[in-house]
Amino acid sequence: MRSLCTNIITCAPYRYIRGLSLSPISTMSSLLLPSISLQKLSLNASESSKSCSSFGFSCSKHGIRSFSPKNLEKSRVFMSASVGSQTAVDDTLFLDYKPLCAFLFPGQGAQAVGMGKEAQNVPAAANLYKKANDILGFDLLDICTNGPKEKLDSTVISQPAIYVTSLAAVEVLRARDGGQQIIDSIDVTCGLSLGEYTALAFAGAFSFEDGLKLVKLRGEAMQEAADAAKSAMVSVIGLDSEKVQLLCEAANAEVDEENKVQIANFLCPGNYAVSGGVKGVEAVEAKAKSFKARMTVRLAVAGAFHTSFMEPAVSRLEAALALTEIRTPRIPVISNVDAQPHANPDTIKRILACQVTSPVQWETTVKNLLAKGLKKSYELGPGKLLLAS
Repeated sequence: MRSLCTNIITCAPYRYIRGLSLSPISTMSSLLLPSISLQKLSLNASESSKSCSSFGFSCSKHGIRSFSPKNLEKSRVFMSASVGSQTAVDDTLFLDYKPLCAFLFPGQGAQAVGMGKEAQNVPAAANLYKKANDILGFDLLDICTNGPKEKLDSTVISQPAIYVTSLAAVEVLRARDGGQQIIDSIDVTCGLSLGEYTALAFAGAFSFEDGLKLVKLRGEAMQEAADAAKSAMVSVIGLDSEKVQLLCEAANAEVDEENKVQIANFLCPGNYAVSGGVKGVEAVEAKAKSFKARMTVRLAVAGAFHTSFMEPAVSRLEAALALTEIRTPRIPVISNVDAQPHANPDTIKRILACQVTSPVQWETTVKNLLAKGLKKSYELGPGKLLLAS
C-alpha cells in the first residue's frame, strides 16, 4: 500500500481535506495510513432497459440518457429479503438517514503497483489476500505488489484487487490506535462504481467472499463486453455538466451511431467522465479545448463503462446476483444509480445489475450527504481518486 500525506484539494463546491481527524471538525490532525486516504468534507456552497425502468431511467442504444426517479421518496417496496428468506423488507428503511461519518471506497482506476504490500503487517488484512487467492485462483497479492502494471490495470484483475485492498485498508485502520473507534462511528457508506460492492461488504450486505465472487464475475463480464466493441472513457476537466453535455453532442454530430458518447460519471463540478465509442471519445478530446476545458485525461479502463456498451455484462451479473445471499445493510449504502440508500435485498440486486450501464451519480451522492449533515468522510483504499472528485 502507498502512504498518503495530508493536503487540501478543492473541487467547487466541495473542499476535501485529507488526513485523519480524531477531534471535532473544527480542528484536524493528520495520521499517515498506508493506502488509506482520510478526509473531512465541508460544503462551501450549496443493463438492461427492463432492469433500469423501475428506477426511472430512459435508455437508448448507447446508454442511459436521463434520470428521473419515479417518486422514489414516496414509494414503499416490500419484497423477499434474500435467497431462501421470505422476510419482507421495507426499501425506505433508510430514507430519513442522518449521516455524520462516512466511509468512501474507490473504483477502478485507483489501482497502482505496490498496493497491499504494507497491509501484510496486519494479520487480518493479510488474511483477506489469502482468502482471495483461493477464490480467484491466482496470487492477487503478487500482482498488486509486483505488477506488471499492464496486468494490474486489466479489468479482470483491477476490480478484485481494489475490492480486496480497500477492505484490507479497513483492517489496517482497525489495527491502529483509535481505528476501531472511527469504524464504529461510521453511519453511512458509499463507493464509486466498483466501490459500491466494497461499501456493501463493509455494511454487511454480503460476505467478503460472496462480494469477491461477484466482483470477479463483474470484471470478467465487463472485460468481455469491452472486447466486443471498440470503446473508451475520458475525463473532461474544467467544465460544468451542461457544457460537457454540449461537448458530447458536438462530438456525436461527427461520428456514426456506434461511436456516440455520453456522460458516464458525474464526479463533481469540473470533473466528468465521458464514455462511448473510440472515435467519439477522440472527437471529445479534439474539441475539448474549443469548449474551454482545462484538460482531458484518457482513463485506464477497458471500455465504455456505465453505458449500454456494457449491456452484454448485465445478464451474467443478474444471474450471479440471483444466487447470492444479500442482507439488509446494517447502515445506509448509497447507490451509484440513484444516489439513494436501499434496504431491500432484491432492490439492491436489481440496482447492482443496472449499475454497469447507468451513469454514476457521485456528484449528487456527495451533495445529498452534505445536505443531510455529514461532518466527516474517510476514503479507504488505494489511490486518491475520490479526493480529486
